[in-house]
Amino acid sequence: MSSGNPHEAHCQDVLAAVWLFLDHECDQACRELVRRHLDECNPCLAAYGIEEKLKQLLARKCGGDRAPNGLRARLREQIRAAVLEQAEVTVEYGPAGTTVEIRRTRIERRG
Repeated sequence: MSSGNPHEAHCQDVLAAVWLFLDHECDQACRELVRRHLDECNPCLAAYGIEEKLKQLLARKCGGDRAPNGLRARLREQIRAAVLEQAEVTVEYGPAGTTVEIRRTRIERRG
């Protein structure tokens, strides 16, 4: 998606950050970048409007619903285990304390 004009940020990057922007979960620099891009790019502004309406609809229809604490705790633990497994990190809890083993280090370079 593009308005045909050059922008400081790519449309796909801005659209990927829209939910962070809507939830106020991005830093101030990201917020300004998204805001400037939306001011300049009508196709992204239209897509943003759809996402904003969807967020409002979800809040209206599901806003009061909350997962039970037990379910939330189990999900949090499963997510933590999956992240540690993917990173090849082992955490063991024993009488002598906690042991953390990292089997592989991965460095990604961009640019």
